Amino acid sequence: MILDKYTSPWLEGELIDLQQLTRTFLDKEVVPHQTRWAEQHMVDRDFWHTAGRAGLLCVSIPEEYGGGGGTFAHEAVIAAEQARVADDAWANMVHSTIVAHYIAAFGTEEQKRRWLPGAASGDLVLAIAMTEPGTGSDLQSVRTRAIRDGDVYVLNGSKTFISNGTHCDLLVIVARTSDEPGGKGLSLIVAETQDLAGFERGRVLEKIGMHGQDTRELSFTDMRIPAANLLGGVEGQGFVQLMDQLPQERLIIAVSAAATAEAAVRQTIDYAKERIAFGKDLLSFQNTRFVLAECAADALAARALVDSCITRHVAGELDAAGASLAKFWCTDIQNKVVDRCLQVFGGYGYMMEYPIARMFAAARVQKIYGGTNEIMKELVARSL
Repeated sequence: MILDKYTSPWLEGELIDLQQLTRTFLDKEVVPHQTRWAEQHMVDRDFWHTAGRAGLLCVSIPEEYGGGGGTFAHEAVIAAEQARVADDAWANMVHSTIVAHYIAAFGTEEQKRRWLPGAASGDLVLAIAMTEPGTGSDLQSVRTRAIRDGDVYVLNGSKTFISNGTHCDLLVIVARTSDEPGGKGLSLIVAETQDLAGFERGRVLEKIGMHGQDTRELSFTDMRIPAANLLGGVEGQGFVQLMDQLPQERLIIAVSAAATAEAAVRQTIDYAKERIAFGKDLLSFQNTRFVLAECAADALAARALVDSCITRHVAGELDAAGASLAKFWCTDIQNKVVDRCLQVFGGYGYMMEYPIARMFAAARVQKIYGGTNEIMKELVARSL
């Protein structure tokens, strides 16, 4: 099959071993529980420890802080394998690829040694609280306030659409620490949520897809956090820190999108070879062949783009515009390909027991979170 003739140029050596380890782990520890996790709107809390023992948490965090010592390529391997099995419940991309790197990049030495080992073991589940009702992609409009009171910050505000909102033990909060306009007054403050007065987990949000991922509203009422938990120790750096890390967030979304598109094509080809209609298999019909040929081309193009970006990112050469381009284009392709593949399945494609249905339901948000695709196109356009 044409998709088998292309190998990602960066996928070699220990990354191939990680790919096999992840594949085995997901088939054993994730796939059997997908339906139950979707019903309970979260993975089991102990699953994070299971993933930690397998060495699949914080794989790109330095070993001196308990991580795997790898690169973004290691994170990409895990994300792609999750897409292969249509896993949208385990928010490891949020935990390992995104939030852990805020701490690794900007935390003080004490903060890194205090929090990162627990993140790597699964003792601490990480989340980040950016979005508020009414802000969306406009992070400069954040209204959550953090007022310094001696050696603590007093936080008041609310956040929404927070992945890992149920299990999070460590929450990076985007808050306004001064009255300076726009992003100048923003800081990142880390809340240790266990028995934290004033911290409230709101309702579990009913989403179109990703039913197994614990997405919640969070609220803070006179919540007191030690001033020592200001990420990096200097106020007013939050917006700069966010802008520095958002390209990696957008690239991992693109990785997931490209891998999902490819997984959808593979599953649909297998189904079309087996499904009989009017006395012959679906792949015998010209329309089916043409649709899948076009979808294979789109999936391969997305993978090639992502591979280029991964190589550049690992080398420290990928800029924000490049990550934004990959994010909007690959997620658009993901939605297009998954929709066309679902059509081949007919009525079965609408049944949640089929992975293609879960892929379809989960795909739509990919064009929204991490910065809407419209915002991504604006960022690319500014670089032209």
